Amino acid sequence: MATQTIKSTYSLDVESVKTLEALAQRWKVSKSEVLRRAIRRVAMEWEPESGVALSALDQLQASLRKRKINVTQWARTLNAERQAAALRLSSKSQ
Repeated sequence: MATQTIKSTYSLDVESVKTLEALAQRWKVSKSEVLRRAIRRVAMEWEPESGVALSALDQLQASLRKRKINVTQWARTLNAERQAAALRLSSKSQ
């Protein structure tokens, strides 16, 4: 089965083009194939930093539990304060 391809245009610096051409010659493949291989390789090695974000969320939640903070009530209070501030600002501008 044929692989679907999409033609795209990208701008590369001279050094990147020279490296791309050298790899294509060395591997005896097209420049497009070199790019496909490079993209796949980076995608396999790349690990999103979601672990860092999840760890931060876990720490925040643990801190809130430890300090016995009711997040739902805190959100209600914050929302009420924001609405009050918006009312004050709108009354000043009239």
